[in-house]
Amino acid sequence: MSSFAEWPARRAQLMNRVHARLAALARPATGIRSQPEPRSIGQFARGRQLAAGNIQFAGHLVASQGRDLWDIDMPGPMFEAEAHGFTWLDDLAAVADAPTRHIAQRWTWGWIDRFGTGRGPGWTADLTGRRLIRLLHHAIMLLHGQDRAASDRFFRSLARQTIFLSKRWKSATPGLPRFEALTGLVYAGLALSGMERHVAGAVAALERECDRQIDAAGGIGTRNPEELLDIFTLLTWVSLALTEAQRPMHPGLLAAIERIAPTLRSLRHADGALARFHGGGRGAPGRLDQALAASGVRPGPIPGPIPGAVPGLAMGFARLHGGRTSVIVDASAPPPPALSHNAHASTLGFELTSGRRPLIVSCGSGAGFAAKWRRAARATACHSAPVIEGVSSARLAARGGWVRPAFEALVDAPVTVSPQQAADTDGMRLLVGHDGYAASHGLTVMRRLHLSANGRCLSGEDTLGAMDDAERRSFDRAQDRAQLRGIPYTVRFHLHPDVDATVDLGGSAVSMALRSGEIWVFRHDGSAALTLEPSVYFQRDRLKPRAAEQIVLTSRVADYAGQVSWTLAKARETPDYLRDTESDDPLQRT
Repeated sequence: MSSFAEWPARRAQLMNRVHARLAALARPATGIRSQPEPRSIGQFARGRQLAAGNIQFAGHLVASQGRDLWDIDMPGPMFEAEAHGFTWLDDLAAVADAPTRHIAQRWTWGWIDRFGTGRGPGWTADLTGRRLIRLLHHAIMLLHGQDRAASDRFFRSLARQTIFLSKRWKSATPGLPRFEALTGLVYAGLALSGMERHVAGAVAALERECDRQIDAAGGIGTRNPEELLDIFTLLTWVSLALTEAQRPMHPGLLAAIERIAPTLRSLRHADGALARFHGGGRGAPGRLDQALAASGVRPGPIPGPIPGAVPGLAMGFARLHGGRTSVIVDASAPPPPALSHNAHASTLGFELTSGRRPLIVSCGSGAGFAAKWRRAARATACHSAPVIEGVSSARLAARGGWVRPAFEALVDAPVTVSPQQAADTDGMRLLVGHDGYAASHGLTVMRRLHLSANGRCLSGEDTLGAMDDAERRSFDRAQDRAQLRGIPYTVRFHLHPDVDATVDLGGSAVSMALRSGEIWVFRHDGSAALTLEPSVYFQRDRLKPRAAEQIVLTSRVADYAGQVSWTLAKARETPDYLRDTESDDPLQRT
């Protein structure tokens, strides 16, 4: 007998199946009234890879061996979801030659033949909105050379998916999937003959979601920068589609776009990529710039080293910048448990980028790899942050199962996180602390950072201390468990895989060479042991995590406090500006 915990998911599946079958009885669309611009950006290299029969979705690589996508055995639910979401159309369209066009057409009509009447795992609101956007973006490519019968099947399928989405968009997961569902519904209503009636309701619902999910400062509850970019991109697409259709622009959408744009600019590193926190990646190359340009929101002045200036946080992140260097710090508590299914225990973690080259990073999201990697990547040790050995600043615990599928949430997270920022003629400063270890070890963690005005030196000081009587009593208990040997802690600095690091000066420093030719040197005050250890870097277009290195400072907290100071500085012989002509594409490197 099914448990009560399984009933909501079963009911959602049943309702999806019912509405998918009912949609098959609806009157089909007769054609496209207006063709949306194909604004979704694909990757040329991935398109070539697909054309060669190598299908790489969600960390799995399957050789099709001449078979269509729907003939292969799906290696997992995430692979299957990516297949039914049709984002691969963007990659095939990026190549746009005859062979890739034929593959796109074959796979699309193959889906229509097998699943178009409401069968299969693709009939969820989360995937249908994503799929509709791509089918409409690339409709001209897909319909090229097709006869009347094939075109009729295509439009009939689009109409069924539109009607299904009009009934089931509320079942989409709050956050990005719901924005995708409503964007797909707006697109279909504007583009397809006979579907115009869905536009007004979908736009009104989209406005409500903006009010509900995008806060006054332009952030979202998951604190995932890449998810914020995806939502921002969808809103700009809707705005442009309404304008092109000569429909009035709704003020709620414009207000949301205007709120998000400056937040995204603050979360962007010197190389134009996003900071990688809470399950987000760097973003597809050029996508952030394209979305910001399409939004029409002009950039405001970026706070500089002006005496008395106190820059604010962006979605809980602090940004320090000077010269060609950017530093982005997670200066807030993680998202609440209900929104933390992809969140990381990354409080006080930072990333540093110099020009076009990332230097200090977080390991990133392991979601596209094995389950053990996904779990490990969420730990504090996979971020460039202070961490008590073997214990994260927030812990994982099972949640859900009744009103939503089961997931691992972050619990016992820091409650009080106190950031203070300032800027002056010497550069930008940040002091931030958290109490994530107060209950377990009686320790508050403080991180002090100073980035020089020219961006050549980042100095830091990490302190773990018992701040009051209650924390001292908790610390004494932790000391007893440690047999009075002190509480071991580490300060980790994960390096990007392209950084070539060498221990120098008799083990007291690390020299790091970037592909641009810059040399950076890490030093510390001698109060901790320095080692250079293996690390990993999670990158979505790879089948396995990339090998990398990390600088690790190890010490113990004994008399209610421990502290270590360190610096990351450009070597004297490294000029302020270098012409960085090294290609990021490994196939083009000599």
